[in-house]
Amino acid sequence: MKISGSIVTYNNADTIKKCIDSILEYTSGKNYNFKLYIYDNASSDITPEILSTYSDKVKVIYAKENKGFGHGHNYIIKRVRTDYHFVINPDIYLEQDVMGELAEYLKNMPDIGLITPKILSIDGTEQPIPKYGPSIRYSFIGNLPGFKWLRRKYSRQDEVLSEPTDIEFCTGCFFGARTDYLKQIKGFSSSYFLYCEDSDLSKKVLADGKKIVYYPDAEAYHNWNRENTHSVKAFFRFIRSLLIYFKKWGWQF
Repeated sequence: MKISGSIVTYNNADTIKKCIDSILEYTSGKNYNFKLYIYDNASSDITPEILSTYSDKVKVIYAKENKGFGHGHNYIIKRVRTDYHFVINPDIYLEQDVMGELAEYLKNMPDIGLITPKILSIDGTEQPIPKYGPSIRYSFIGNLPGFKWLRRKYSRQDEVLSEPTDIEFCTGCFFGARTDYLKQIKGFSSSYFLYCEDSDLSKKVLADGKKIVYYPDAEAYHNWNRENTHSVKAFFRFIRSLLIYFKKWGWQF
């Protein structure tokens, strides 16, 4: 079995070393072949210098300009020749062989399009990642004072999801799929520079009649800083991506 993973970086010097080291640690010496690819979106910090120290273990592509999250992953997806491929954020780190376990689960489940593990914060608590697709009430009303219950519903926090469960949204911070299937659906849409490309991909997979599965028996840690709530530029980029998504898929309440 051949497994590949892709990471798209942009000024991720604070997290990328821990991310790479953990992936290499938990994919080495297994009963499958693993290759990690990293696409650097013209980082201006020391990320490229850090990546250069892994040149004998990881395939690194250095872009001349930043064309966005989806573009970098699509570049790699088009070129890999593996059985299963994983999209990984540069602020993810592992403490178990997540990719091997998820790939084994996918082997006998041809109806699954995307699979994602339980995503934990660095303190070990589960992150409230959405499990439904974006809508006006979840994406807008849920952020208003007094409507936190909507955000909890959005992420299904009050449910006990202890078994593999069908969901509507697959987070772009960490997920896996059959490589051939990602190629078939042409990966991420080029309409998005950053944000909502995972929502769009999820919608495309469901429209294709495939399932998205949340697999809680495997866990990954996500050093998440919610950039879209701390930066005005990121916030407006997030809103723009949401508008593109709603225009394409409909304004669902």
